[in-house]
Amino acid sequence: MKALEQITVHAKLVLATFLCLAAGCATKPVQKSEFTFFPPPPDEPRIQFLTGFGSETDLGGRGKFSSFVVGEERVFRPIWKPYGLAVTKGMIYVCDTEPDNICMVDIAKGRIKYHKPEGNAAMTLPINIAVDADGTRYVTDTKRCQVMIYRSDGSFVEAIGKKNEMKPCGIAVTSEKLYITDLSNHCVRVYNKATREVLLTVPPKPDETNRLFSPTNIAVDDKGQMYVSDSGGFMIKIYGPEGNHLRTIGDLGLNPGRFALPKGIAVDKKGRIFVIDAATALAQVFDEQGRLLMYFGEPKSSGPGAMYLPAGLAVDYQNQDLYQKYAAPGYKIEYLIFVTNQAGPHKVSVYGFLKKG
Repeated sequence: MKALEQITVHAKLVLATFLCLAAGCATKPVQKSEFTFFPPPPDEPRIQFLTGFGSETDLGGRGKFSSFVVGEERVFRPIWKPYGLAVTKGMIYVCDTEPDNICMVDIAKGRIKYHKPEGNAAMTLPINIAVDADGTRYVTDTKRCQVMIYRSDGSFVEAIGKKNEMKPCGIAVTSEKLYITDLSNHCVRVYNKATREVLLTVPPKPDETNRLFSPTNIAVDDKGQMYVSDSGGFMIKIYGPEGNHLRTIGDLGLNPGRFALPKGIAVDKKGRIFVIDAATALAQVFDEQGRLLMYFGEPKSSGPGAMYLPAGLAVDYQNQDLYQKYAAPGYKIEYLIFVTNQAGPHKVSVYGFLKKG
C-alpha cells in the first residue's frame, strides 16, 4: 500500500513536470499590450492601474492543476462590500461590511481567510481597521459603537468605548498612540495605545475654522500630523500633533480640488495627500500645502482602473515586489495605492506610483 502511494505521488510530480515544460512553465509575467496610466497620454504617467480582485479566484496563486498535485482544493472566497483596509508585508486586511468580518488577503500566496469572531468578540459593522507592528488589529465598529481589539492570531483582547460614549469610524495607529474619529462627538479621540486612556480630543476648542462635522477617515504622518476626512463638511482638515489646526483642503463641489463625499485618506512619505471622493468616484492627490496635483479613477474615463463606490484607501511601501510584474516596461513601482470599491468588478483595486526604472 505504501509503495502504491509513493508511485502515485511520483506519477503526479512527473505529470506536473511534463505539463510545465509543455506550457513553458509560465513563470514570466503576462505581457500587456495596453496599460492604464494617470494622467493619460500624452502626459508623463505618475500612477498606473495594476490589477484588482474581488475574490480568491482573482488572486492567481495556485491553479487547479497544481492544487491537484499537492492535494489542495481551491475554494471561491469573495469580498462582498468592503470599506476600510490596512496593509502589512504580504497581507491586506479588508473590513467587509456585508458579512461583518475581516477578509485577510495573503497577496503573496493568493489566498483569502476570514476573521469572524463570535459572542462578545463579534463584529456587527466593521468599518475601518489599523494593524500594529506586532500584528494587533484595531477595528472600528459603528454599530457596536466600539473599537474592537484582536491579537495577531485573531483572539479578542478588549473593546474601547462605553455605552453611548462615541461612534467610531476612522482609525490610525502609531508606536505610542491610537487615533479614532468620533462621528457622534464630531472629533478625533487620541489615546495612549498602552493604557487606552484618552490623551486629547481634536479640535481641543472647536470654532468656525477648525471644527469637524462628520469626521470619517483619518491618516497620521511621521510628524504626528492628523489628516481628517470631514465628510459632512466636504473638506479635509489637517491638525498638528497637539490638535492645533494647520490648514483646510477643499470645499463643497464636483470640480477637481473640491469634494462631494470625502472618505478614505492616506499620506505618502513625501507629504502627498490621497483622498477618495465616494460621490464622484475618484481619488484626488494634493501636495503638502493642499494644492491639487492630479486625480484618477473616474469611471467614465479610467477604463479598467475605474472606481465604483470607492471607500477606503491605503498607501503601501512594503509589497512593490509582488506587483512589479504588472508595471509597464521602463517603470518601477515606488509604492502601491490600494482602494476598496463597494461595487464593480474589483472590490480592491491596486495602483502603482511610478518612477522611471
